[in-house]
Amino acid sequence: MEVVPTKTHIALLASPGTGHLIPVLELGQRFAIHHGFLVTIFVVTTDASATQSQLPHYSSYKDLLDIVFLPPVDVSDLVTDSMAILSQLVLIMRHAMPILRTKVTALKPRPSALVADIFGTEAFEIADDLGMLKYMFNTTNAWFLALSLYYPHQDEANKHDHVYHHAPLNIPGCASLEYADTVDLYWQSDDRVLHDDYVKMGLDMAKADGILVNSWEYLEPKTLKALRDPNLLSRFSSVPVHPVGPLIRPVQPVGNSVSRSTALEWLDLQPAESVLYVSFGSGGTLSADQLTELAWGLELSQQRFVWVVRPPIESSAFGAYFRQEKRTEDGTPDYLPDGFATRTRKVGLVLEMWAPQTEILAHESIGGFLSHCGWNSTLESLINEVPMVCWPLYAEQGMNSAMLADHLGMAVRPKGVVPGGVVAREVIEKAIRRVMEKDEEPGKLVRAKVLDLKRSAEAALAKGGSSHGSLERVAKECETGLRERARGA
Repeated sequence: MEVVPTKTHIALLASPGTGHLIPVLELGQRFAIHHGFLVTIFVVTTDASATQSQLPHYSSYKDLLDIVFLPPVDVSDLVTDSMAILSQLVLIMRHAMPILRTKVTALKPRPSALVADIFGTEAFEIADDLGMLKYMFNTTNAWFLALSLYYPHQDEANKHDHVYHHAPLNIPGCASLEYADTVDLYWQSDDRVLHDDYVKMGLDMAKADGILVNSWEYLEPKTLKALRDPNLLSRFSSVPVHPVGPLIRPVQPVGNSVSRSTALEWLDLQPAESVLYVSFGSGGTLSADQLTELAWGLELSQQRFVWVVRPPIESSAFGAYFRQEKRTEDGTPDYLPDGFATRTRKVGLVLEMWAPQTEILAHESIGGFLSHCGWNSTLESLINEVPMVCWPLYAEQGMNSAMLADHLGMAVRPKGVVPGGVVAREVIEKAIRRVMEKDEEPGKLVRAKVLDLKRSAEAALAKGGSSHGSLERVAKECETGLRERARGA
């Protein structure tokens, strides 16, 4: 007779990229800490060693979570230069399914539920075969979730007008999506592979037992209401939606064995709320012309800054480009304006490739964040009460930017940030000043709004808060699944 486990065990699946992995880890920690679950996290990679080396404070999760890095997936023979990043991720996840099935089947005790992120919904078949509950974890906001669920059913006439006449895209019950902020699906509307992949993802989501979303009720009340309304989006998917956010990595205390980074030491010397942090995430890149204009914009703004810079790449906004860099005599990377490091040495710090972002945004000297608007970065900025300058690059970042600046009012947007375009230095300078000059009206307004949103996030996560309650309901469903399996044993 099967031994019935006394602890609920759940499995989570993360697709490649630290931007997907971090919220999955944080969700796993919530289940472990607040509900006493056994948690196994499967991580799909194309290079396991690189993923582990990039994972900040990886060791801090080890005591609570069983993290399993699956053997690297190599789809290089199947990927073309023109293939969209979404299709690449779907392809990688599809090829990881056989080994995932083997690993999940071997788990003891058998998990009562499988939680997959948006690119891992093909794993639902494994959950069904093994009698597990299945959940989708949308690591970004509810507005993007709404688009994803609606996409397979969207009005074709409106889609045509959006793509070819740049009309707003209507999402039932939600804010419309302006063409300037649209997602890759509509920029690349003739890509049938991308279209078919996204349709399948949207249909797979609707088969879940529940959808968890990295947002909260106060942040997106209209969208969450539409997702639950049978006359709006719920007519396409009646799956319960559980906002459980914000899920972000907390600031880690610097222990005796961990040296304080150069960036944090430099920030210690700066006045409160005086520094603009500039970063485009773990994979975002700009063209050479745009890097030059951004450098001049920073210099002309006369604001203090910490800039995480990557070498330019012309062909892709998401192609982090690694090569041995040359420098001018004053240490300026050769892709920045001559003498930039010398002229800005007293007010700026240039860091190449990486910086401890969570700790930087939590530092009291940070007064603004010029960001690609990835959702993890957005939530880290919000939680630390840091207003933003939006600079979206790819995926759903244009939607995030519109939400932050136009819907929520916690950010400003430079004019002219579009794929393939170059934003002029004067435009960049103006946007930076609007956020960083905190005694002027624009700066006051964005600071007041981000403070309000921070307080709402804290309330949502507190005991009795909306997100706390949502996760509690999901946990009870998983526990019920365990008991039902025990009765059938």
